[in-house]
Amino acid sequence: MLSVIRRRGPGECEAGEGYVTELRVAVELLGKEIEDRRQGADLVVPALLDTLLLYILRAWFDVSAEHCKIGGWAAALADPAVGAALDGIHRDPSHPWTVESLGRRAGLSRAAFSRRFTQFVGQPPLTYLTWWRLGTAARMLRDSDAALSEIAAAIGYGSEFAFANAFKREYAMAPGKYRRLGCPAPGRAAAGAAPAAGSRQLAHDDDRTA
Repeated sequence: MLSVIRRRGPGECEAGEGYVTELRVAVELLGKEIEDRRQGADLVVPALLDTLLLYILRAWFDVSAEHCKIGGWAAALADPAVGAALDGIHRDPSHPWTVESLGRRAGLSRAAFSRRFTQFVGQPPLTYLTWWRLGTAARMLRDSDAALSEIAAAIGYGSEFAFANAFKREYAMAPGKYRRLGCPAPGRAAAGAAPAAGSRQLAHDDDRTA
């Protein structure tokens, strides 16, 4: 888990150990939560897993940006403006993000940020935000016993009803049914493909109400 990218040769990378302190700290916190299973662990563990993934990606891109050719998602995360926006969304999906607030975080105007984000990520900022929120919710439904109201709050929805409607629009089933099925065959959102048209509309609705 503590492996990160280290230069091996021209255009070639290999795993190294202990590149950043943050990775070690995240792993230790995660291990303690899993071992102790204290109150709230069902919410803390998924959040720590997300944090650990971000630290791994950050460490990888810090080195690969210098030594390895990158493109696609790697390029999006490595871009300072888009990467800053993605970092904000990933770290705090419950925040009432708008294109304008994400643009400020990226250091760009609303229009310039929207164009840049769409160019790198392949979808508009709020479409991606909705997709990320609902994907996070799906994982929490599978991996925790958190109440629907807790999950709704954790991903930025003001009510369980609004969350359930958005989730059903994306996954074609209610959150409760998704949880009962355990791990249903991945649909469009779970497979990481482009969000549905319903998600795009919901993203615009979120922007108007944020």
